[in-house]
This record gives sequence, structure tokens and C-alpha cells, in this order.
Amino acid sequence: MQASQQPKIGRVVQAGEAYLGKQGLNYTPGISAATVGSRALWVGSVVLPPGGRTKAHIHENHESAFYVMSGDEVELWTGEDLNEKAVAHAGDYLYIPAGVPHVAVNRGATPALCVGARTDPNEQESVVMRPDLESRVP
Repeated sequence: MQASQQPKIGRVVQAGEAYLGKQGLNYTPGISAATVGSRALWVGSVVLPPGGRTKAHIHENHESAFYVMSGDEVELWTGEDLNEKAVAHAGDYLYIPAGVPHVAVNRGATPALCVGARTDPNEQESVVMRPDLESRVP
């Protein structure tokens, strides 16, 4: 039975298979259009490896939020020219409004595990890469 045909009940969902997102990291889906027929929500996890970073991108029409579960710290670079830097630690949340360019960087020695949510049930559909901004984040 396809997710869209599932009965409308609450349920436990096993983590899906990880996939390489356009942003350059591996994402593990939990709640999505594909797994439960979600119409407005994606929830999953991502690991930002030591020395890892996302590619510069935006989510055109969707908000994103992440909870940093573990790791040393995560740099979040945002703004039209990626000139705003914030640093998150385990226990902090990250928020990225729709249409805002961003890059996440892990300069620490341990992987950063994040649980995220987006208002895009298909997660990758509204990703727009911004290679013109790549050189803005050291």
C-alpha cells in the first residue's frame, strides 16, 4: 500500500534509507511524503562529518529547523551574501526561513548529529543550489 493510501492513523515510522542530498550531505528521512503521505512536513536526520559542510543553497518556499543533538559546534552562515555567521552547540536549534541562502559547517573533531524538519514533505524539491555563493564561506 502506498503512503498516500495508508489509513489516517498515528504510527511509528522506521528511519528510511539515507540518501545524498543536493546540498552535499547524507539525509535519513523519517516523516515525508514518501514514507507517510505527509503533505506539509519532512522530519529526518543528518550527520555533518568533521570538516564537512553543505553546499550553498536555498529552500525556495520552505522553512527549515534543526536540533543539534551532538557534536562540538555547527557554524550556520546565512544572509543574501552568506555574511551572517552563528554558532550552534549540542542542545541548540537552527532556523532558516524560506528563500534564505545558507551553509552549515562542522569545523570540529566529532560528527554533528542533527534532527531536522522542513515544511516541504518531499525535502529536495525546493532546493536551489547557489554556486555563486560557495566562495563566501571560508
